[in-house]
Amino acid sequence: MHKVRIWDPPTRLGHWLLVASFAVAWLTAERESWRLLHVRAGYAMLAVIAFRVIWGFAGTRHARFTAFAYSPRAVVAYAAGLIRGLPRHYAGHNPAGGWSIFLLLGLGAASCVTGVLDYESWGGKRIGEVHNALSIAMLAVAALHVAGVGVSSVALRENLIAAMVTGMKRGATAESIARGEGRTGAIVLVVCVALAMLLA
Repeated sequence: MHKVRIWDPPTRLGHWLLVASFAVAWLTAERESWRLLHVRAGYAMLAVIAFRVIWGFAGTRHARFTAFAYSPRAVVAYAAGLIRGLPRHYAGHNPAGGWSIFLLLGLGAASCVTGVLDYESWGGKRIGEVHNALSIAMLAVAALHVAGVGVSSVALRENLIAAMVTGMKRGATAESIARGEGRTGAIVLVVCVALAMLLA
């Protein structure tokens, strides 16, 4: 195996925008003076999630949900391999990473929707409590995801964080995506964010 192009630019940009928007939303959640920034960060997060759902069906091969919709057995097998220090290498998301993506998208979307309901004063105090619980759950999954990336990077001797910056990862030539593949995704991402900012 050698370095091949795995992650298209829209997938990588969407990943880091999700990280940034969630971080801003989390850090501004408790201050009333920062409420507008918190709301805008939440809408930005919802926009990125909407893009990622679209791209999960229409994106490049490794970005599609079908590429990392692994069974529970595959997740257990991957985790067992990590514990033994012999994890299986995957060109795209490994099974544990795939499940964390689905969880982060689901929790993120639910957190954003309940946040909007709370902001608009729909649903009473209970909706705010649900929003907080979902946000905490998302933070917990994100922390596990980061820990998993760190452990996998060490076990596989491959910098997985750098891969999500450059798009390059170890793999077979046949697993590579073409240069420039996925440009349509950039348009979809921009449209999603623009619409969200109009609504915010």
